[in-house]
Amino acid sequence: MNHQNAFSRWLEHAVEDPDLLSELKAVRDDPAAVSDRFYRDLAFGTGGLRGVIGAGPNRMNIYTVRRATQGLADYLNASKLPKTVAIAHDSRIKGKLFAQEAARVLAANGITACLYPRLEPTPALSWAVRHLNCGAGVCVTASHNPAQYNGYKVYGADGCQITPEVAEQVLSYMEKTDCFDGVKLADYDSAVRNGTIRLISDECLDAFIDAVLDLRPGNDVSNLKLVYTPLNGSGLECVKKLLEKMGIKDLTVVPQQEKPDGNFPTCPYPNPEIREAMETGLRLCGAVHPDLLLGTDPDCDRMGAAVPDGKGGYRLITGNEMGILLFDYLCRTRLERRTMPEKPVAVTTIVSTDMATPVAEQYGVELRRTLTGFKYIGEQIGLLESEGHPERNIFGFEESYGYLSGAHVRDKDAVNAVMLACECAAWYAKQGMTLLDAMNALYETFGYYRNGLVSKEFEGQDGMEAMNRLMQSLRTVPPAAVADKKVLETLDYLSGHTGLIPSDVLEFRLEDGMKLIVRPSGTEPKLKIYLSVRGKSEDQAEAAMAKLSAGANALITEC
Repeated sequence: MNHQNAFSRWLEHAVEDPDLLSELKAVRDDPAAVSDRFYRDLAFGTGGLRGVIGAGPNRMNIYTVRRATQGLADYLNASKLPKTVAIAHDSRIKGKLFAQEAARVLAANGITACLYPRLEPTPALSWAVRHLNCGAGVCVTASHNPAQYNGYKVYGADGCQITPEVAEQVLSYMEKTDCFDGVKLADYDSAVRNGTIRLISDECLDAFIDAVLDLRPGNDVSNLKLVYTPLNGSGLECVKKLLEKMGIKDLTVVPQQEKPDGNFPTCPYPNPEIREAMETGLRLCGAVHPDLLLGTDPDCDRMGAAVPDGKGGYRLITGNEMGILLFDYLCRTRLERRTMPEKPVAVTTIVSTDMATPVAEQYGVELRRTLTGFKYIGEQIGLLESEGHPERNIFGFEESYGYLSGAHVRDKDAVNAVMLACECAAWYAKQGMTLLDAMNALYETFGYYRNGLVSKEFEGQDGMEAMNRLMQSLRTVPPAAVADKKVLETLDYLSGHTGLIPSDVLEFRLEDGMKLIVRPSGTEPKLKIYLSVRGKSEDQAEAAMAKLSAGANALITEC
């Protein structure tokens, strides 16, 4: 079906959401706008769906959500998995609507939908999947993307995001499903009355908080002074409950970012990785003077932090730095308390800091590296559990502000990360040190590692094709040098020869320990280049990173 025919069909059938009809009428005379909405179906993969909210098959709307859920329902009904699905949503625009529409489809297919009665974090969804013995889970969220996005994450019965094999099976059912005529749909109120849609009780959420608390090393945090921001997302309820149970008495919540708001008025890009999102909290720190500023993204699976810089201001801690701080803290605390298991394992990703390697060696921990995406870290946790040794897992982290110290969930958990960050900061405070002091001490011990990111956006159909051509060019004719440093080795993760499943990733290892990893983003229309250097001093590392960043920018410009 060509774009215009598909457009006409949507104009005729998409009558349940007035916003969609208004949008379709507004773009009907704009061929480029029509093409962008109709040139493809929104991609479905291990991360489910994610895209701009709007009309058409290449947008997030009730029809793409229904179609995906029908595919999931068909997959579950053809399997031996439990016929129950947990559903959650965060503060995103239309999040509650999409969650309820998913529940309606599941109920119509004979599958019980267990729905959180209000917005809750993604890790609380991962918890509910196993706590309620579900065959799958759905979280309506676009994580840290800009306000115009929403998404649909699918989880397996193990609490992990679905595997590529399961994603392919769900997609095969989706491809047989017409979004208007091929979806079964129950009446929401009737399904609630007959029990095919059920609201998840507070007992489930409280059990999640208690499971996080069970992972505490146990250091006293009662003297810690905190500022916290949920960035207008879903973290407030769980984080406040956690901090109260931990004994935190001095907590200030950033008022402008306290209440859920999918428009994210103070930070159009609600990602604690970037300064803009944390800026409102940083300004409040200037008045409150806390020991620690913590921020969680809209679905509360990522955590950012800032600490006093010793000069009257606050310095943001990078995702890699927090990963190293928490990893080191957990190792030293477990050794001191003799709770370190035999053959301990930590898991991180190929794009996370190389500094994790010497830290692991220092404490006798086996370090495993996975592809980008916390689902692969969760998969390693599941493997240890299946081998009968879940206790070997001590920590998992990724550079994009994701952390997990237990097996209570199988995804990154910012509630867990808040608990760890508070304990770590309180422990160092007893030594007369801030987390910045601690990080500098670790750099002195292990070397000054620096990581950077260069990215380029590729919007629309033309952009996607251009990004694919760029990756093909780098794969076919890899550079001989970058930033005047010779390329010593090229790893193509698509080849299947790296010990990991094939993935569209290229790694270039250069002289002097420099490294670049190139990959298309799995959640946004952009190409990402991860940079890694190591220096004997901070100045040397910063100079090397500046040079490598310039080389990476030149690389994607030349291609």
